[in-house]
Amino acid sequence: MALSQFTNVPGDVPEGQVTFEMANLRPKTTGLPFVVWVSQKAGAPHDIRVKVAPTAKVIPSQMSVYGVRPFSHLEGPGLTPGDEKLLANWLARNQAALVAFWDGDIEYTEDLIEKIVAI
Repeated sequence: MALSQFTNVPGDVPEGQVTFEMANLRPKTTGLPFVVWVSQKAGAPHDIRVKVAPTAKVIPSQMSVYGVRPFSHLEGPGLTPGDEKLLANWLARNQAALVAFWDGDIEYTEDLIEKIVAI
């Protein structure tokens, strides 16, 4: 019996491949007044991005997407100018660790969290 018969694999994902998930970094870790979502590249066709949201609950309409290199708002409702400046500063301070995580040089979220410098 094939393993796929025991797993919930969407029809558009080739067997043997998995979708990647984003890990959330809470305000206590980042020092920011919102949650930052990070991921590894996992075949994404774009450069490193983060998502931000007011809470850890995933509500797509409340999530904003920001590019890291260069910093830019890409999608979603966007942050206030003050919060956007905080995010830009935090991303600049943590860019090396975030890029290493994106590239897979940092393999585990726990290892990334150890390298994060809060604002």
